[in-house]
Amino acid sequence: MEVVLCVTGSVAAVEAVKLARELKRQGINVKCFMTDGATEIIHPNAMEFATGQEVVLKLTGKIEHVKYAQTDLILVAPATANVISKLAYRIADNPVSTLLVTAMGYETPIIFVPSMHHSMYRSVSENLDKLKQEGITFIKPKIDENKAKFPDIDVITLYALRYLSGHDLKGKKVLISAGATFEKIDEVRGITNLSSGKTGLELAKEAFIRGAEVTLICGQLDIDIPHILKVINVESVKDMQKVVNEQVANHDVFISAAAISDFIPVNMERLGKIPSSEDLTLKLEKAPKIINEVKKKNSSIFLVGFKAEYDMSDEELINSARKKMKESGANLIVANDVSTEGGGFGSDSNKVFLIDEDVTSIPLTSKKEIASMILDKISGYKKLIQN
Repeated sequence: MEVVLCVTGSVAAVEAVKLARELKRQGINVKCFMTDGATEIIHPNAMEFATGQEVVLKLTGKIEHVKYAQTDLILVAPATANVISKLAYRIADNPVSTLLVTAMGYETPIIFVPSMHHSMYRSVSENLDKLKQEGITFIKPKIDENKAKFPDIDVITLYALRYLSGHDLKGKKVLISAGATFEKIDEVRGITNLSSGKTGLELAKEAFIRGAEVTLICGQLDIDIPHILKVINVESVKDMQKVVNEQVANHDVFISAAAISDFIPVNMERLGKIPSSEDLTLKLEKAPKIINEVKKKNSSIFLVGFKAEYDMSDEELINSARKKMKESGANLIVANDVSTEGGGFGSDSNKVFLIDEDVTSIPLTSKKEIASMILDKISGYKKLIQN
């Protein structure tokens, strides 16, 4: 995979080194072009260090604008009003603008990351619209302090990976639940669990990269969610149940990765704060099993469930997962023992079993890699999720 990173004369050029390093960490070969304005903000040596390749500062007899125009992706980050407007009218007067005009002739994918004063961003909106109609992708900047600011590097990287992936889930609608539910005891206290939502987020990012339209239903989370993902926030089991039942009919895949409470307080309708001087006895009842309702709403949906147990043998864990699979009609169950050292709630890794017709044992592995393996399984069942 190769990306040509074009750096132009916005002060956000200072972020280009971090962006290049992150792209390289994702296994992407990065070649950099810089405008004269960009070199006044960041030295070309910094970009050469970040990419491991010589930076193109001027065009020579090597016809760099042609050589690199047929790459996998061109990423203009940051993109100034100047470079956007030049491409809109096919002006080629520096290495970056000449590369872009040439790439348009080859229909090479191009992503712009605008970064400028907000008034400038508004003033070039017509040129943005023109380029969008011609197939150019724009990543929305963060509007803050009257500036159109450079978005998070993770967001840009996700977009780049989406363009570079095999798109095995392109056109599919994927619904994912993540995090913990929270059941009120009073207005300041409640029952929850230790789920961080990390697995659900990694699944959402991986599905996005593979071309899916992703909706993330978020309970209590300890992590930040990239703004490019569609998010529906919920609190309680009943909130989660309502949203899932509303959404599953319109999706091809549902991954139930949230840690949903098994028990909820009975008759806890008291407002305010229960005095700490009082003794308190809680009566709990079983919460509805949301996953068991999914296939009744959409019999053709590909359903992935999670089964977390504590201090079980592998055989007991697999049997428990098989039971859940039978009850829910799930196509795939991800089972883990949260007592596993280095894995489980809150960690960046886990040890799991993927259970469908077979059992796949995955040793302690990053949640990012596990998410990829789960999506591989889903992609392998493509015939089940065809529209």
